[in-house]
Amino acid sequence: MPFAGLGLHILLALFCAYHVVRSGQQLYWLFILFAFPLLGSLVYLFAVYLPNSRLERGAMRAVSAAARALDPTREVREARARLEETPTAQNQMRLAAALLDNEQAEEAAKLYEACLKGPFASDLEIKFGAARAFTECQRYPEALAHLADIRQRDAGFRRDQVALLTARCLAGTARASEARSEFENAVTTHGTFEAYAEYMIWTLAIGDASTAARLQTELDKITQRWNKMARELNEPIMRRLRAAQQLAQKSA
Repeated sequence: MPFAGLGLHILLALFCAYHVVRSGQQLYWLFILFAFPLLGSLVYLFAVYLPNSRLERGAMRAVSAAARALDPTREVREARARLEETPTAQNQMRLAAALLDNEQAEEAAKLYEACLKGPFASDLEIKFGAARAFTECQRYPEALAHLADIRQRDAGFRRDQVALLTARCLAGTARASEARSEFENAVTTHGTFEAYAEYMIWTLAIGDASTAARLQTELDKITQRWNKMARELNEPIMRRLRAAQQLAQKSA
């Protein structure tokens, strides 16, 4: 039994070490992982790995949505005040993310551009944030460049969201066949409400009624299981979906 336990510790350390190398983390993590196999692995999981997982992101989105419902501009105000008080790259990133979450993509894009010129220019979170902001601003070629770089450096980084943003950008640059392939991959591989909704918004825009109907069936299955928090969390994309449906009806 002790040997089995030791083996699990080593396997966990190897898993974490693989993530260190693939995600471009600081190499001192390798020393920590193998000098302290169990403790080092647990620290790495909670400090680095889990914050990038879908479970953690979902929980953070729920908390952020609840906070925005109570005071929609609070995070933006606090982030802006912090940046004015201490103009660091970290505070720039915080304000950019807050602006983007509050649908102020133009200002967010300018802040991300500034971050990309600094010492954290290769940081995957910054590149992802910039890609999100550029997508919302319809600066699709710039967004695609960052998304391609993220995939090349770490194929597992926010895989579902990178796929969906890539699909939206390809659609925005009139690369229809590539966009459809990315959308299909997103719904097949990840099956999130966001993936189905974004795909349906696009199919409605191009007049693909049969695919839109198929996607609507899947969306109905998902929303039937929603509680009040899930509905509030997904309200922004629901508004976009309703607007796309109304526009398609007028064009029919």
